[in-house]
Amino acid sequence: MGNTMNNKLNSTPLKLSNDTLSALPANIVRPDYDRATLTPGIIHIGLGNFHRAHQSWYLHRLMQDGLAQDWAIIGAGMRPYDEEQRLKMAAQDYLTTLIELDPVLGTSAEVVGSMIDYVPVVEGNRPLIERMAGDDIRIVALTITEGGYYIDPASKGFDATHPDIIHDAANPETPQTAFGAMIAALKLRRERGIRPFTGLCCDNLQGNGDILRQTLISLARLSDPEMAEWIEENCSFPNSMVDCIVPATGPNEIAMAREFGIDDAVPVTHESFRQWVIEDDFCAGRPDWDKAGAVFTDAVHDYEAMKIRILNAGHQVLANAGELLGLATIADCMAHPLLAEFLSKVEHQEIAPHVKPVPDMQPDTYIDLIATRFANPAILDTTRRVAFDGSSRHTGFVLPILRDALASGTSVEGLSLVEALWARMCAGTREDGSEIEANDPYWDTLVVTAQRTKQEPLAWLEMRQTYGDLADQPRFASAFAKWLTLIWDQGVEATMKQYCEQT
Repeated sequence: MGNTMNNKLNSTPLKLSNDTLSALPANIVRPDYDRATLTPGIIHIGLGNFHRAHQSWYLHRLMQDGLAQDWAIIGAGMRPYDEEQRLKMAAQDYLTTLIELDPVLGTSAEVVGSMIDYVPVVEGNRPLIERMAGDDIRIVALTITEGGYYIDPASKGFDATHPDIIHDAANPETPQTAFGAMIAALKLRRERGIRPFTGLCCDNLQGNGDILRQTLISLARLSDPEMAEWIEENCSFPNSMVDCIVPATGPNEIAMAREFGIDDAVPVTHESFRQWVIEDDFCAGRPDWDKAGAVFTDAVHDYEAMKIRILNAGHQVLANAGELLGLATIADCMAHPLLAEFLSKVEHQEIAPHVKPVPDMQPDTYIDLIATRFANPAILDTTRRVAFDGSSRHTGFVLPILRDALASGTSVEGLSLVEALWARMCAGTREDGSEIEANDPYWDTLVVTAQRTKQEPLAWLEMRQTYGDLADQPRFASAFAKWLTLIWDQGVEATMKQYCEQT
């Protein structure tokens, strides 16, 4: 990337914009392509930090090589927060400072310029619908969090009962969801004789393209079955696996950008590792992202299973215990010897047996890689962020492994303890008595249920929307009740120690 921390200047930071790019410190990498000549090809909905450190960067790298000049990104969002983000980005010509946090090489900065516009966020989403209906848009990509696809947690099917879905089915011209807006735009494209676009999910969901397809077609079917059939026959939804640890931006990150001489209202910090594995299934063309390091393959499922089961589930192994112990960051969790040992044992003994190798990577090797990444002290990835929305993350990342372990007869002791730690965290207090603030869309319900488990540990498994028939599995239910009872009686560390000492 660009210059390291040791070369930073002490002069007054320059407000990031097209006009100031040439005046930035000389050894900060910045766009060397003419941004004024870029034309759009992608709309990305959910323009948070991850997208700007990942997909946007891959495209920027192609542009640096004179490629993909007609694939620039237009940002979009659905929430009031997104309008705030749009205004901040517009004020700096949609440029982003990426700050790479490498534990060996140090900290470096690069300015990315692959985004050129941002659709105004208004009620009814007509500007977004009209922009997605433009014939220059060939890909609509999304990063809207794992829990945003209206999936029934137990059946994994489409949740047609959600109020947002009911609204969009009844009001297809003024949708509230990204999916309703995409359907409305595709309807306009069909009416105007414009080819369909590719829907590209960039969220951490196994089979994310299939899930996007399910949500879009199921919603369309509620109001316009003929449109649903057209989407199914003409659009494409490639599965993809995305990976890069990208912390949230706060005052510290803004200060880091200023130390590099850049006044950026929304900089992004990230680790020095990126991975993007994609099915090559694009109905309207695509950039050559493989020339910037992405991988096109038909074996996306194996890559994503390794990443979701080892990294994302591993995050949940750490975060709930870390929150209970008052550990602020994932690096702090890894610096806690017992918690690091707990992670290693669960990963190697209970997760790795249910992960297939991929080219050039065995599961045990990947476990060692993610342990190094988690331990990077420069990545201030908060325990709270990683523990957020456990309702989606445990359902998506941990419970599928648990099901496979039960089916194959392998140990579920550690995975059961992970679920018990989540239950204890959702009681709302740390072991030192301090309060854990609401950290899940269903927090109030979770707290009430979790507090019942002091006397009735199995009350947690009565949440059928989360656990389904897992609650009826004696090996899991017995281990879960044992560990949760021990946590309440003796505390988190004593319980993890007992697990780690088991042979």
